[in-house]
Formats: sequence, C-alpha cells, structure tokens
Amino acid sequence: MRDVRGGRSLCGMKAPGRALALDLGLAVIGVVLTAVAVWSVNVIGTPFAGPTWLKVVWPLLIGAPLALRRRAPLLGCAIIWAGISLQALITGNSPEGLELIFVTIAVSYVVAAHSTFRRAVAGLAVTVVGAVIYGLANHDITSGNTGNEWSAAFFATAIVAAWLAGVFIRGRREAVTQVARTAAAERTVADERARMARELHDIVSHNLSVVVLQAAGAQAAGSPDAGTLEKIERSGRQALVEMRRLLGVLRQPGEQARQLELAPQPGMTDVPALVDGVRAAGLPVMLVVDGDLAGLPAAVEISAYRIVQEALTNVLKHAGKASAEVHLSCGAADVLIEVTDDGTSPQAGAEDGGGRGLAGMRERVALFGGELAAGPRPGGGFAVRARLPLDDQPRSPRPAR
Repeated sequence: MRDVRGGRSLCGMKAPGRALALDLGLAVIGVVLTAVAVWSVNVIGTPFAGPTWLKVVWPLLIGAPLALRRRAPLLGCAIIWAGISLQALITGNSPEGLELIFVTIAVSYVVAAHSTFRRAVAGLAVTVVGAVIYGLANHDITSGNTGNEWSAAFFATAIVAAWLAGVFIRGRREAVTQVARTAAAERTVADERARMARELHDIVSHNLSVVVLQAAGAQAAGSPDAGTLEKIERSGRQALVEMRRLLGVLRQPGEQARQLELAPQPGMTDVPALVDGVRAAGLPVMLVVDGDLAGLPAAVEISAYRIVQEALTNVLKHAGKASAEVHLSCGAADVLIEVTDDGTSPQAGAEDGGGRGLAGMRERVALFGGELAAGPRPGGGFAVRARLPLDDQPRSPRPAR
C-alpha cells in the first residue's frame, strides 16, 4: 500500500540484523579471549587463579553480557563486574590480561553510549565498585610494586576515557535525532498547511463562484425570484459550514481536532449534488458514471470530488458561455476523471498559474502517484483528465453520513 505521506525515515538507524550480529560478535570475542586466558598460558598478564568450576563459568560471565549492549547495557555491565568481583573475592588473586582490558573498556563505552545519562552514571558507579574490589584483591597492586601501580592507573584512565567517549557519542546521536525530528515536524506542518490551503481554496472558489453567477443571473433578469435567492443562500451556507469545519481543525488541539478532521467529507456520492448546484448556477452539465464508485478509499473519494469541483469552477469562471461534461470511471486499478467543456473563451486563469486551481489538482493527484493532464481541446474548449491509482488500497463501506 502506498504511503502518501511519505515513508518513515530510517536515516541513522542500523538494520536490526546488523545490530544483532555486532552484539553477538562482541560477546563471542569477549568469551573467546577470556577462555583462552583462563585455560592457556596468559602471555600478556598473570595466570588465572581459581577452581575448575570458576574457570568454566567465568568466560561466560565476562564475555557473554556484551550481547546485551543495546537491550540492557546496565545489566550487562553489572554482570561483568560481578563476575570480576566474584573471582577476586574467591581467589584473592585478580588476573591481569588482554581479556579484561577489552571487556571492561567495551562495557564502559557501551553503558554510556546506549543508556540514559542516569543509567550511564549508575554504570560508572558499578564500574568503580568493581574496580575497587578487583584492585584490593590484586596482590601485585597492593604490594606496592611501582610498575603495577602505573599499569593500574593506565587501566583506570582507559576505562574512564571509554565511558566519556560513550557519553559524547550518545549526546551526538541524540542531537542528530532531535534535528531529524524537528525537520520531520516542520515538514508535517508545511504539508498540513498546504492541505488546508487546498481545501479552503476549493471551498471558497467553487461556492463563491456559484453565488456570484447566480446573483449576476438574477440581476440580469431584473427581479430575482425566490428560487434563485434560495439557491444563493444554500451555496453560501454550504461554504460557511465547510469553512467552519476546517477552521475548527486549526483551532482545536488534540483529539477534538482529530474528530473534526474525521467528520464526513464529500465523496463520489456527492458529485451528483455538486453537478446540480453548477447547473443551478447556469452551466449545463452532463454527468456520466462508468463502473462501481461505491466503497472507494476515503482519501481517493475526497480527492476525486475536489478535482471535479475545481474543474467545474474553472469552467464557471473562465469558459464563458459553455456546457460541460463530467465522466467518472472506476476500474480495479484506478479511478479516471474527465471534465471537458466547449467554451469559446480560453481558461487563462486556470492555465497561466494566476490561480491555485490546477496547482491544487496536481498536488492531490501527486499524493497518489497519479497523472493529470489539463489544456485546451483541439476542437475548442478545455479538458481536465486525472487518474488516481488505487494500488492495494482496500475498498471499505463508506461511513453513514
């Protein structure tokens, strides 16, 4: 189904499959490095001390929680430092090696980059507590060995630097997201203003054109009869009702505006009444309908109605003494609209861009990816032809009016 409002932006978001693969990849690296350090000779740091069951469990406690880096980074951080603290408290001899450097720096970055600031601070607190337990249980550090003290200072600095880098990246990411949201909101407001402008133009242009022509005809007759005055009143009231509804949408916030916006809109079943109103204004109009127009999607109905309305308004305003024909055809794939006239006066106002009529039609048709052709006919007069694709939009019964 075509999304006429535009698809949701995925800019800046990694595909779920890639993100999951990266999470699992980091976890596997952490588990493998830790297992190698536990079960082999640790050429970078000190050998692992502890019973066999701890050697089996420890690589999973240290490496596997990295898979939680997006879903639950604080929990992953807590599990990792709990595993480090558990080994330190049981053995009293904390290991040193590449596996700890990789895992602790990675989890420090992750908890800061993928958490709220409050949770990031909580993760830093967990890291400090775990590092203190690790340091107190490390015989080499507590023995006063200067070289190992420098190693511990470097280790602590690396962890803090990774945490700060994560905070910075999270801030940048949030700023980019906020900019994207602001731009999307501005586009939504602009689209809504354009939609309201189209609706107001169609309502005012059509109804006031009918009123003016009816009043002009009555004035030419010398003495307007009651029927003509009644038609003028009806057209004016209809314009006022529709304008009040649209203005209500602009003024009312939240759900009230939504309810007003969802109020019954004119559709294909209202085209005969529209044609009758134009006839009453003095323009002979023939209406031809092919196919079943019932149950069309509401968006298609309102757009088709407005296109017919605007096309007939242009005939009233620009074609001079003329007659018109409206041909509506509905198939399985699209709705075709054709409005032609045999007027002798060129529809200059409709063609030269001086008004919003044709521009509004093009905008309505473009929403559905349809086609619009408008221009003089070879034998005289003017023609407007529009095609509104239905695509996979389901037909549904039109709500009761």
